[in-house]
Amino acid sequence: MYVNITEEEIQKIVQRVVQNVISNDSSTTTSQPKGEWGVFDDMNEAIEAAHIAFLKYEEFDIQDRKRFIDAVRQVTLDFKEEFSRMAVEQTKMGRVDHKIVKHINVAKHASGVEFLRPQAWSGQHGLAIEEYAPWGVIGNISPSTHPSPTMLENIISQLSGGNTIVFNPHPVAAKLNVYVIQKCNQYITKEGGPENLVTCVANPTLESAQIMFGHPRTKLLSVTGGPGVVEAAMKFSKPIVAAGPGNPPVLIDETADLELAAKEITESASFDNNILCIAEKEIFVVESVFNQFMKLFEEQGNVKLVGSQMDQLAKKALEKNGQHYFIGRDYVGRNANVLAREFGMNLSEDVPLLFGETDKDHPWVVAEQMTSCIPVVGVKDFEEGLECSIKAEHGFEHTASIFTRDMNRATVYARKLKTDVLVINGGSLRGNGGMTGEGYFSHTIASPTGQGITNPRDFTRRRRITTAHANRFI
Repeated sequence: MYVNITEEEIQKIVQRVVQNVISNDSSTTTSQPKGEWGVFDDMNEAIEAAHIAFLKYEEFDIQDRKRFIDAVRQVTLDFKEEFSRMAVEQTKMGRVDHKIVKHINVAKHASGVEFLRPQAWSGQHGLAIEEYAPWGVIGNISPSTHPSPTMLENIISQLSGGNTIVFNPHPVAAKLNVYVIQKCNQYITKEGGPENLVTCVANPTLESAQIMFGHPRTKLLSVTGGPGVVEAAMKFSKPIVAAGPGNPPVLIDETADLELAAKEITESASFDNNILCIAEKEIFVVESVFNQFMKLFEEQGNVKLVGSQMDQLAKKALEKNGQHYFIGRDYVGRNANVLAREFGMNLSEDVPLLFGETDKDHPWVVAEQMTSCIPVVGVKDFEEGLECSIKAEHGFEHTASIFTRDMNRATVYARKLKTDVLVINGGSLRGNGGMTGEGYFSHTIASPTGQGITNPRDFTRRRRITTAHANRFI
């Protein structure tokens, strides 16, 4: 989700924060700040509480961590319906039933302490062991598009690494995120865990985010958002795991199983009204099979728009900031039938997607539209489709997919796009593992900083201990 922050706004905020920066020695601790199950009015207090919790959390072993993480998984299952309803009510994005599925996916498939197995080397010089150590307090920015699933998955992953966590949630979903954090702390303490393993501010702002970014006690930043918020976090000299935007293209060539492509893309691109950054955002189809694909795509229950309607909707839904198009907040994650009302069309809520033909430079193709309307572009051949896919992806190196029976083409496509996630002959959501694909799952796909689909190791430091001339057992 794009968050637009101008350079001037960033500098003003940074100046205010610097003027009020904490002067205390970071090695000292203060008395326990007063909050309600991890929720504080002041960001400095939220960070201090998380730091004190970390000092206690260090005394627990990895089996204890698993017990606390299992408690968070149980929170996710126990409140999946309530969290999902609250998300739609507060953000006006997505579908409740799809959000429930996302919570189940997090509870069952978010990666945990099993990723932290030590590695050892033994030889004539002795024994070396590497283990994964926590950073300490991790500062988090969570998005409005998936407020509770992203928060819960990050809690599981980062607590697995032995860290404690402070959040500056997206203001649109702040009430939900506060509730999630309170429930997690309640369940964790019932299992014997320390208070305030996860904290946040009750009323997050840009300024509270800047305090979190620059605070001496936040040792690592985990940021999910558009270029503006990622760039703001990167201005601080500390490590960062950043999940930025994507604009995933899908290419369908003349050898593809078109029925499979129509079905997979519909299920993937329509899931939660296309607000997932990994979901298909534009479709390129080789001309010789273009009409056949359009027919099959419509047979999946999608509703076809004419070119003038695609233009009209783009003018209303997409905004231009400089050279870039962004989806307007009022249109993000909207049902297809809601978008169709712009043309006086009365459609069922069950319609997955609106779609229509555009040219390769149309705003619907250029923008990360994140709503239930997807453009389809005819291309002469595979080579042109490859060029168009590279251009539309904008070098985000996030996600792309291709439908083809020619594995040589699939190989070329993968090598040229260089995305963190590449799916062949399947909906792009399958690339994130979990319930629909293979491999581990995460809501944090860190393309800007290179971690890709994250796991608990990405929120730890590697430490090596070596014994010389001893402890060789073989």
